[in-house]
Amino acid sequence: TDRVVVAHDGPEYDKFASLTQYCAAMVRAGRVAPFHLVLLAPGDRNEWYSANPAYARALTTNVLPRVRAELGTDKPVVGVGASLGGLAMLHAHRRHPESFAGLFLQSGSFFRPSYDGHESSFQRYLRLVRFVGRVARATSGTPIPVAITCGRAEENRHNNREMAHVLRRQGYPVTLAEVPDAHNFTAWRDALDPHLTDLLRRVWG
Repeated sequence: TDRVVVAHDGPEYDKFASLTQYCAAMVRAGRVAPFHLVLLAPGDRNEWYSANPAYARALTTNVLPRVRAELGTDKPVVGVGASLGGLAMLHAHRRHPESFAGLFLQSGSFFRPSYDGHESSFQRYLRLVRFVGRVARATSGTPIPVAITCGRAEENRHNNREMAHVLRRQGYPVTLAEVPDAHNFTAWRDALDPHLTDLLRRVWG
C-alpha cells in the first residue's frame, strides 16, 4: 500500500486511544483500504507543537520525505493530531500545503483571545494566537478534506467551531462532530469511528 497516516503524540494515541487497534479493525473489516500508520513521538511537545515554524519545516521537509522513501510512496499523507498536536498539524499544512492529503484534528488548541484568555499563562500562547488569527483573517487556503472532533463538555468547543467555519469559508470540505465527552483520550478514541473512518474514505476513495 502507498497510503500513509501520520499521528502526532503517536505513542500516547496508541496507548490511551487504541489507535493501532482501531486502524487494524477498520482495515480488517474492509471499511478502509490498507495503509501504513506512523506514530510520531511528541518530544518537547509544548515547544514543537505550538505553531513552531522550525518544527513544521522539519516535519514536512525531513520526517515525511524519509517516511515516504522508506515506505516507497510519494503520496501526500493524512495527518492526525489532538489538542496541541492537532494545532501543529494544521500549522504544518498551512506552511507546507503540498504535504498533506487530509487532516483529522481532535480538540485542536485553536486559541483565540475571545475564548481562551484563561490559557494566557501557556508559554507559547501568543505564538498560537497569532497563527490562529492569521488563518482566520486569510481569504483563501489550499483546501483539503478536514475532519474536526471536539467534546461538548470542553472549553475548546468554541474555538473548534470557529476554526471549522473559517476553513469552510476558505473552501475546505470540513466536517465538525461534537461528541459527549471532554478533552481526553477517551473522547478522542470514541470519535475515531466513524469520523476518521469517513475522512480516510473521502481522501482515498
